[in-house]
Amino acid sequence: MTAVAAARPDLEAERLLCERAAQGDRLALGQLLRKYGPALYRAVLLPRLGSDAAAQDALAETYARVIERFYQFQWQSCGIYPWLRVIALRIALDMLRARRREALFEPEDLQREIDAAETDLTARGEAELCEKRDLADARARVEDALGRLNPRYAEAIRLRVLDERPRDEVALALGVSVATFDVVLHRAMTALKKALAAPRAERKEGAR
Repeated sequence: MTAVAAARPDLEAERLLCERAAQGDRLALGQLLRKYGPALYRAVLLPRLGSDAAAQDALAETYARVIERFYQFQWQSCGIYPWLRVIALRIALDMLRARRREALFEPEDLQREIDAAETDLTARGEAELCEKRDLADARARVEDALGRLNPRYAEAIRLRVLDERPRDEVALALGVSVATFDVVLHRAMTALKKALAAPRAERKEGAR
């Protein structure tokens, strides 16, 4: 047994599960998915898709793709989570491209994340640390952007996109008709995407 395995018996157990899964053991693969599915949903999919229903659909599709492509997985010292995370990010990217109107992140944002993650799967550490960083990064970025919006726009996004409340309920809360709310939300999402992109633009400008 290696020094890493001796220090991390849970990682060694995970490696053995991956070996069994690669040999066609569906029970072993199921154990891996049950272990990391909640983290993928909580830290990768929900923050980027902004909808419980969309995140649940994305998680199901992630499971299907992992089962289909597990033969491509190669064990690394960080474990399987970074590989699962890249697959989940790709699923989220596909969904964002299909429905851009009420998406918190642009597809280009996720593509950059995927490119960085695939360059070095170990860059964000093991699963627990990676999950905490994903959650913190997503929350900080969205909250910072919302804080720079017109308060009415920020409230529209919080109620409709983050809290997933019905259009008519949010329109009532804002004191407008549903038709007017649709216009407000469209403008709010446009403003949010500009705010999310602003730090990148400022960094590029500062680097010139």
